[in-house]
Amino acid sequence: MSTFTADSIASYRKDLSISTSFKGQDLTFQTTWGLFSPKAIDEGSELMLSHIEVHEDDDCLDMGCGYGILGLALAKVAHKGVTLLVDKDFVAVDYTKKNYQLNGMKNCESRLSNGFSAVAKHESFSLIVSNLPAKVGNEMLSLYIQDAYDHLKPGGRFVVVNIGGIRHFIKRGFKEIFGNYKKLKQGKIYTVSQAIKE
Repeated sequence: MSTFTADSIASYRKDLSISTSFKGQDLTFQTTWGLFSPKAIDEGSELMLSHIEVHEDDDCLDMGCGYGILGLALAKVAHKGVTLLVDKDFVAVDYTKKNYQLNGMKNCESRLSNGFSAVAKHESFSLIVSNLPAKVGNEMLSLYIQDAYDHLKPGGRFVVVNIGGIRHFIKRGFKEIFGNYKKLKQGKIYTVSQAIKE
């Protein structure tokens, strides 16, 4: 079938659907073309979710949430806490809101934000996660690490997944800003790392 028929074009305008589960909790996501990994959960997010610890009373932040894979999975388990999901893409923020409503979740909020720019100074979290974009540059990655530290409660965890090309930079940044670094999982392409605000 041609890519450019009226039927094909009409089908591209329809939402895509993804179903998954995290720690026994079922989740359904609506996605659309133009968002990251619209047809399936990306490998990096899958790797993080299989190696992250979350508690029912965690207050969570998903920075760069896309359509909400990481943040909503955490929020399902951390049902006694609140979860904030932020992204600089207004389409991602809209779909995140659609997805927490679709899953009947009352403990979530989505917000348009360039990194942590729309996270108020007084807002703090026990768990911050990010599927770090590799192409934003070292300056923005440095801001992410410092801002995560500033918005974590004492004992809070910053967990990231990233492609191998920036893993040494992340390790150095964690050690310099947090004073610690732990590699949770090394995959073929992605690394899941954690720092704790001591």
